[in-house]
Amino acid sequence: MLDSLLKEQSKFNWDAFYSERERPVPFFVNAPDENLVHYFKNNLLSSAGKILELGCGPGRNAIYFAKQGFEVDAVDLSKEALQWGSERAKEQNVCIHFMYKNIFELEIIDSDYDVIYDSGCFHHIAPHRRIDYVSLIQRALKPGGYFGLTCFVENGPLGGSDISDWEVYRQRSLKGGLGYTPEKLETIFKDLQVIEIRKMKDIEQPNECFGSSGLWTALFQKKNVNRNM
Repeated sequence: MLDSLLKEQSKFNWDAFYSERERPVPFFVNAPDENLVHYFKNNLLSSAGKILELGCGPGRNAIYFAKQGFEVDAVDLSKEALQWGSERAKEQNVCIHFMYKNIFELEIIDSDYDVIYDSGCFHHIAPHRRIDYVSLIQRALKPGGYFGLTCFVENGPLGGSDISDWEVYRQRSLKGGLGYTPEKLETIFKDLQVIEIRKMKDIEQPNECFGSSGLWTALFQKKNVNRNM
């Protein structure tokens, strides 16, 4: 019921958004996030394993994971984005399992993924859905697995509304996407260990990586359970 109150949740047409591929949208570039490349180059993430990307869009990060040897599941709400991603994956000769689904309706096997990655989905999640989002991460990740996130900086150059959770429902709008601070991210994901939180580096295009300082990048690790306690 709360979902239906929010304008973006009920009316925004993601298929129309992704159908105009030549639009000057920063993340339409076919290049992975600079922080993601940094994680591999600095051995914060190791190659190979199984990864779930939430809100994969046209697949630029999913393709990068596949090139690192990962088995990739990538989910999005837009058929247009997934079609675009499939075309890109075919062009680059990588195999990705694209899924057209709401992330909260995924059939998840517990502790199935070594990595979960979200580049731009979380800031479109309504406040009342955060508990479900965190639960999804906790369920799907293996102990010791990693969760990577990029999201709007509060009042940043790409957007990032600073309105309160209460104000979201009073105005019936996420204002194009909610902004966050490192403190808010640490509080929301308090049961995960923080590896790194920083602003994404600005990367001038065209380039092998995508980057914008209007986004936070964060890497968390699921804590191992001590069965002897």
